[in-house]
Amino acid sequence: MASRREARRQAIDVLFQADLTGADARRILAEWHAAGRGVDPFAEGLVEGVTAARDEIDTLLSAHSEHWSLDRMAGVDRTILRVATYELLHRQDVPPAVAIDEAVRAAKELSTEDSGAFVNGILGQIVRDAGRSRPSA
Repeated sequence: MASRREARRQAIDVLFQADLTGADARRILAEWHAAGRGVDPFAEGLVEGVTAARDEIDTLLSAHSEHWSLDRMAGVDRTILRVATYELLHRQDVPPAVAIDEAVRAAKELSTEDSGAFVNGILGQIVRDAGRSRPSA
């Protein structure tokens, strides 16, 4: 069993491959299984979740990425943002700070020098706006 960080990287790999090729991420996941590549259950859950909520996620990302359309974003940045946004919206077992930290770390390691700040800025805005829309107790 992989760590959650490693599982996130697997999910990013599958989702990036799907984004790059235009294939369905579930099909990519099935191909990985058929090839004997072990996929962590947490990674599978992220792939399934991002795929199911992709329209919602992309709408939110588009609304929070000033001057950047999804198509203009680097593919890996877009994929990292989708995974983190899914975790922020739908994974109650992942604290927002962890989802953001993991996304920023992945962006710094897998993308450009400026990607960490770009990802942090968009996810921070999503969290701030989500906090404003929640009713107070």
